Amino acid sequence: MSLLMWDARYTLNIAEIDRQHQKLFALFNELYEAMQQGHGNEVIDDVLTRVVDYTAYHFATEEKLLHQYGYAEEAAHRAEHAKLTEQAKALVHKQRSGNAQVAIATLKFLCDWLNNHILGSDKKFAPFLIEKGVR
Repeated sequence: MSLLMWDARYTLNIAEIDRQHQKLFALFNELYEAMQQGHGNEVIDDVLTRVVDYTAYHFATEEKLLHQYGYAEEAAHRAEHAKLTEQAKALVHKQRSGNAQVAIATLKFLCDWLNNHILGSDKKFAPFLIEKGVR
């Protein structure tokens, strides 16, 4: 059973970014489902590694588009990405240092990210990019 379901409110109407956001939802729900089955600690390293790797890929996609089309708040958006990246890397460090609460912290981090960043910052730039012809 998934905890956080993709629905229309998360859609930016930019196909590539929406697909990437859906992948992040899948990673979130993979960890949640493993935790529900009592296997969170067994999968956390793999999931966190994939979150960090996919985050870099996803943020690069967004930042390239924002730069290419001259988004006025590009620097602020990049700063948010940098903060989220550092938070994800800190979770990896905690996990590899033996912190037993990392699975729960990771769920909270991903949930906050998906809800706050996508529904906040990403929703702000979407109309700009769509106006520029990005679909």
